[in-house]
Amino acid sequence: MVKRSGLKSTGRTDIPLTENGVNAIKKVAPEVVGTGKLLDTENLSHIWVSPRQRAQETFELLFESLADLPPHEAREEVGEWDYGDYEGLTYEEIQDKNPGWSIWKYGCPGGESIEEMTKRVDGVIAEVREIHRKFLEDGEGRRDALIVAHVRTSSHYEGYAEAE
Repeated sequence: MVKRSGLKSTGRTDIPLTENGVNAIKKVAPEVVGTGKLLDTENLSHIWVSPRQRAQETFELLFESLADLPPHEAREEVGEWDYGDYEGLTYEEIQDKNPGWSIWKYGCPGGESIEEMTKRVDGVIAEVREIHRKFLEDGEGRRDALIVAHVRTSSHYEGYAEAE
């Protein structure tokens, strides 16, 4: 999983990928993209990308060595957590307003609750499982799915991977 994160809570804010993010993706892309590598387009069944420009740029940079970008779908379901009242604030600023706050315990006032975020992630995980089921049981499609998301959303997906 390739992750990038900034200092501010930028869930719905549509900001470009930072210079550090660009450099990180450009560094890792040659290692993971291509025939026989982790992200071999011959094995990719489906790609979901957050509609935020920073995720779109990550996807484009990841596959920039290819003649054409692989087919993909921009999906709000893989977008970052809606930080609501905490949008644009640093963790320290949030702690000043609400000492002891944790996104994993309380969600975001004015934004998404833990249950809402979990429901979004559960829906995408169900789609990925169906892709894998079709490939493994029915021999249909390709085996891999790729999600280009954000730090909090990715943490949710990692939780599923660790649980299996």
